[in-house]
Amino acid sequence: MSVVVDSSRDKISSNMGERCGADVNSNEIIMGSTGDKQLDTAIWQWLQWDKNPKTKAQIESLLKSGKNRELRERLCSRMKFGTAGLRSSMGAGFSCINDLTVIQSTQGICRYLQTRFSDLQKRGVVVGYDTRGQMMSNCSSKRFAKLTAAVLLSQGVPVHLFSTYVPTPFVPFAVQQLKATAGIMITASHNPKEDNGYKVYWENGAQITSPHDKEILKCIEENAEPWNDSWNESLADTSSLLQDPLKEIYNRYLENVKDLCFHRELNMKTTLRFVHTAFHGVGHDYVQLAFKAFGFAPPIPVPEQRDPDPDFSTVRCPNPEEGESVLALSLRLAEKEGATVVLATDPDADRLAVAEQLEDGRWKVFTGNEMAALFGWWLLTCWKESHPQGNELKNCYMLATTVSSKILQTIAQKEGFQFEETLPGFKWIGNRVDTLMNNGKTVLFAFEESIGFMCGTVVLDKDGVSAAAVAAEMAAFLKSKNITMTQQLNRIYEMYGHHISKTSYFVCNVPATIEKMFERLRNFKNTNSYPTSCGKYAIKHIRDCTTGYDSSQPNRKSVLPLSKSSQMITFTFENGCVATIRSSGTEPKIKYYTEFCASAGQSDTTYLEKELTNLVNALVENFLEPVRNSLIWRSVSEC
Repeated sequence: MSVVVDSSRDKISSNMGERCGADVNSNEIIMGSTGDKQLDTAIWQWLQWDKNPKTKAQIESLLKSGKNRELRERLCSRMKFGTAGLRSSMGAGFSCINDLTVIQSTQGICRYLQTRFSDLQKRGVVVGYDTRGQMMSNCSSKRFAKLTAAVLLSQGVPVHLFSTYVPTPFVPFAVQQLKATAGIMITASHNPKEDNGYKVYWENGAQITSPHDKEILKCIEENAEPWNDSWNESLADTSSLLQDPLKEIYNRYLENVKDLCFHRELNMKTTLRFVHTAFHGVGHDYVQLAFKAFGFAPPIPVPEQRDPDPDFSTVRCPNPEEGESVLALSLRLAEKEGATVVLATDPDADRLAVAEQLEDGRWKVFTGNEMAALFGWWLLTCWKESHPQGNELKNCYMLATTVSSKILQTIAQKEGFQFEETLPGFKWIGNRVDTLMNNGKTVLFAFEESIGFMCGTVVLDKDGVSAAAVAAEMAAFLKSKNITMTQQLNRIYEMYGHHISKTSYFVCNVPATIEKMFERLRNFKNTNSYPTSCGKYAIKHIRDCTTGYDSSQPNRKSVLPLSKSSQMITFTFENGCVATIRSSGTEPKIKYYTEFCASAGQSDTTYLEKELTNLVNALVENFLEPVRNSLIWRSVSEC
């Protein structure tokens, strides 16, 4: 039996096997029946709507081969907004990133914006893209951006489309500067080369949160069939409603970044040398310009990783957070050039890794939490220098995600500024910073432990470009005092107390397994009963941001917002350690975050480090159970 899809009748009908293999006219596509009405409908929709011959052929091939399970995975689910927008592998299917799903997503966003902004056709939308997939025919960030623009232009919406690749922070910055209604960035950041993503910013320049994400998804589903001109990519080259904001935003960004520079004359004279790697992404030109704005000589680029390469050919994983193993080329070049500081931006340049050579020749690769301690100290110091009276410090804020180190909270308690924590993801930080600024507050710094830093409020998102320049100035200043960043970090910990953290992850490619693991923790020995201990370590409090439960609160309700779309449980132990287990919003990972905080002046941290190691081992063995759940260790997965 076969299923015949007749586009002239706009329906699915069944027919007997005599039609199998028969020639058909252009109005008919013959498909082998799957016996699944939902899947048959999805197959028909895909073959009717997709005009990209490569992705259309992928579905036809799977259908011909009878691979119904893969067809179901690709076609019977749709991407949802996670901690960083829509993100998936590039390929055919409604669950992947491709021409059709980009068009559908943009149609949904367009309809939603039309309901929210009466002046949409005046203010327009910003669209940017990175360099992913340019070697893959008909499947690149640039093409996706042009299709995004085409959908909006077809509806009379002005589009500010960057004429070349840009760092992700340029899009939210442009949204604010141009007073656009929204911004869309095509990027998968540090994900593997097979992936791409679709990140959405609201009119305030921060990533969208609820209810916008849910309402947009609803509009996407209601506008799934491509509109007449949605496939007309040429509109992105010919429409009078199209503008290129590159030069204007480029100049404004550099002018705004200068507000973060406090020692330009010192920067111009420093003997400190820097190496920068763009990790095959967009960062090279922009970091060079940021250095120039700060008065520095250009950083030395890693030639093999300077230019965009969507295959990320020199690294197994385009994620500078992975540490010394992926920074090997940078460290080798630095040693050759006599540079003692290495700066690494990820492929879309919104995150920054920093390494420093020690006196014995070894390299110290700073964690995100360690760099946050340095950035927090530095930006507070600079603010105090420019505000000698210090009367307004109580109105200054620093922020961090709840899975990040509490070092800023400790500093705030002693120094007198304010500290707040948010759910994981810069969408939460950005929107909270916007609220604080609207209430007349000053935000000095915000971060997430995964090397995402927001220095000042040039951009309401993490920004590796400005962070690179700020880190360089801090290092140059410390150099002038004969202090290294590593030494200054130790001074910070001696002054405020050592904050020892261990963070890692496991890969889990089966979503049902992740769900099962967290449900076990919520029903540990009895229904609706969380564990009271982890191995020999007694648990004092539990906070579950997925369900909204928090045993430390009088009403047992979490102060942080619910995050039902992801899994996250935090355990506070009687010995003072805090550990969080959560599912990643962008990758098939289960992450854990642990931290011990020592009191100020306590220099011997050997006991704390040993205790934290033992607790992590207990956490993995008792709660994550990697063998039983077939989890892949980070050291094996590489990315």
